[in-house]
Amino acid sequence: MAMAAAFRREGRRFVSPQPITDVRSSLIPEDHAPLGVRSISTQVVRNRMKSVKNIQKITKAMKMVAASKLRLIQTRAENSRGLWQPFTALLGDSPSVDVKKNVIVTVSSDKGLCGGINSTAVKISRAFNKLTLGPEKETKYVILGEKAKAQLIRDSKKNIAICMTELQRNPLNYTQVSVLADDVLKNVEYDALRIVFNKFQSVVSFLPTMATVLSPEVVEREAESGGRLGDLDSYEIEGGETKGEILQNLAEFQFSCVLFNAVMESACSEQGARMSAMDSSSRNAGDMLDRLTLTYNRTRQASITTELTEIISGAAALEG
Repeated sequence: MAMAAAFRREGRRFVSPQPITDVRSSLIPEDHAPLGVRSISTQVVRNRMKSVKNIQKITKAMKMVAASKLRLIQTRAENSRGLWQPFTALLGDSPSVDVKKNVIVTVSSDKGLCGGINSTAVKISRAFNKLTLGPEKETKYVILGEKAKAQLIRDSKKNIAICMTELQRNPLNYTQVSVLADDVLKNVEYDALRIVFNKFQSVVSFLPTMATVLSPEVVEREAESGGRLGDLDSYEIEGGETKGEILQNLAEFQFSCVLFNAVMESACSEQGARMSAMDSSSRNAGDMLDRLTLTYNRTRQASITTELTEIISGAAALEG
C-alpha cells in the first residue's frame, strides 16, 4: 500500500501483478489463506514442529515396548545365572590361561537404537584378539548378532568362522541355545572359548563380561599341573566312564549353559539400554519442541508487527 501511494504522488498508475486478495496475510487464518512469501518461515517451523512431535511419539512408544520386553526377559536372565555358577565353582573361570587356539564368541543384538552395548562387546573382542596374537597362535570369531557382524566383518573377515543372526526374533529357550552351542563345537576347533557379552545390572547399567570355557584337554592339563583345577581328582567317578569322557561332557554342558546365560544377559541389557536411549530421545524431542514453539511465536509476532506497520504507513501516506 505504501508503494501504491508513492506511485500516485508521482502521477503514475500502480498495477498490481496479482489481485490484492491473493496476497497472504498472517492476520488471516493460515488454513484458508493462499501461500505467500511472508508465511514461508512460519510454515517451515510449523512443519518442523510436526515432525518432532511424530518422532517423540515414536520414541515414547519404543520406550514402552522395551520396558515390556525387559520385564519378561529380566526374570529369565536372573534364573539362567544359576546354570553356569556351579561350573565356575568346579572348573573355575581362567581368562589368563595361555592356549594356542582361541575362539571369541561375541554376543550382540540384531537391532540398533540401544546405546553402545554392541560397540562395547566388539571393542573387548578386538582388544582380546590383539592380546592373544603371536607365533603358532590362532584366533577365530563366532558372532551372534547382526551388529557385531557388521563391525567385525570390516577388519576381521578372514577370522570369522560362524555368524548367527536374528536370534532374538522369537524368545529363546535352553534347548535352542544348546543346539547353537553344539553347532559351534562341531565346526570350530578350540582350546579355549571366550564368550563376550554384556551382563545386566540395571536399566541404566551393564557390565561387559568375558567368560572362559576350556577344552577337556586343557582342563586335564591344568589339573595335572596342580593349578586351580588340581582338586578334580578328589571326586569319585561312577558309571564306568573315564575322566576324559566326563570332562568332555562337562565342557559341552558348560558351554551351552554359559552361552544361554550370555544370550539372556545380552538381550536384557539391550532392552534396558534401548529403554534408556528412547527416554533420552523423548526428552530431547521435548526440549527441541519447546525451542521451535518459541521460534514460531516470535516469527509470527514479527510478521504481524510488520504488516501493522505497513498498514499504518500506507494510511499515513494516503492522508498526506
